[in-house]
Amino acid sequence: MTWGIRPLLRGSTYTGVLFAFLGAAASAVLLPFAVLPALLWESGPYGVRAALVLVVWAGLIAAAGLARTTRRVLIAGARRLLDAPLPESAGPLGVDRRRTPLWLLLHVAAGWTATLTVNLLLLTALALPGRWLGDEAELSLFGRTLRSGDGWASWAAALLCVLLAALVCVAVSGVLRRLAPRLLGPSPAERLALAAARERRLAERNRLAQELHDSIGHTLTAATIQAAVVGEVLTSDPMAARAALRSIEESTRAALEDLDYVLGVLREEAAGTAPARTLADLPELLDRLRHTGTVVEPDLSGDLARVPAALSRAAYRILQEGVTNALRHGADGPIRVTAALSLDGLALGVANRTGRGRSGRAAFPTSGHGLPGLAERVRLLHGEFRAGPDGAGRWVLEARLPVRTPA
Repeated sequence: MTWGIRPLLRGSTYTGVLFAFLGAAASAVLLPFAVLPALLWESGPYGVRAALVLVVWAGLIAAAGLARTTRRVLIAGARRLLDAPLPESAGPLGVDRRRTPLWLLLHVAAGWTATLTVNLLLLTALALPGRWLGDEAELSLFGRTLRSGDGWASWAAALLCVLLAALVCVAVSGVLRRLAPRLLGPSPAERLALAAARERRLAERNRLAQELHDSIGHTLTAATIQAAVVGEVLTSDPMAARAALRSIEESTRAALEDLDYVLGVLREEAAGTAPARTLADLPELLDRLRHTGTVVEPDLSGDLARVPAALSRAAYRILQEGVTNALRHGADGPIRVTAALSLDGLALGVANRTGRGRSGRAAFPTSGHGLPGLAERVRLLHGEFRAGPDGAGRWVLEARLPVRTPA
């Protein structure tokens, strides 16, 4: 603890002493109940009866500390009056309930110590300089006796008493401020549980961010290109323009469903079931791709319906991000999309020639999160991932995922 003039100037020092005084005052409500056993045992020795009062009083105070409402009140008071770094809530349900009664006992003990000591020192400081108490007021210290009205010595002693009272305030406030996080804050086990829960929430939010990136990014890219196609063929090929507009409508509606679900989860609302797009929806994705004027060469083999649902959803997102990247970077020529299920696992791939397409559309700006997100998704599925040029003027994205198909 830092001694000196600075702690005396802190507002939290005086509010901390007020917090201690309030603890002492609140505990006085239980004192009559603690006195009852001693009153019933009138024949007992005085010292034993006094000790019994203290024991019963301490037991009642500790029992009051077991209430969750008491813990909430103590935490709120310690945060506001002690300026202690404590959480706003009362903590998790599995809180160590033994620490709150211990804190309450220390709080009450510090409060009574501060109350009695400070009052005694201030009363002495008031009595020594004047004669309103007559010549009966005296202070004995280190074999010397000082009576009230002894000139400058009385004033010096009074000033010393005031300083001692201030130091007691600093000490009590500092002790309570240091002990509050240890006894009212989360225990090490609770902090570990809170950290684990926070990590799960962050992992879920990262997953939702990846889902949103894949869905909205693909939709905006495809819709932008389809809108450009509509502008090019509106007069020459109205049927193709209407097909592109229908594709924009369908893809944006699907993206809105994804967006509504993700925002509901982020707001901790009761969102509906997450849109579950799997490899069964791959033909629809490829049809929307064709409406952009892109030539698609699908290579689908194996019974993709046998892929487990969770893995099938991840595979759909991987292929969706792959074809989105091909569109963003101005694929020149056909885009080859591969999904093959075999005994070795599920092979996924997207390959396209890079450059500016025949329509002259330039590459789209990207956030740079797509490929790292795909690599992380595949890693979590214990698969293999590769993305980059193949040396023959093509950009290739490949992923291989282990599959345990149902019997």
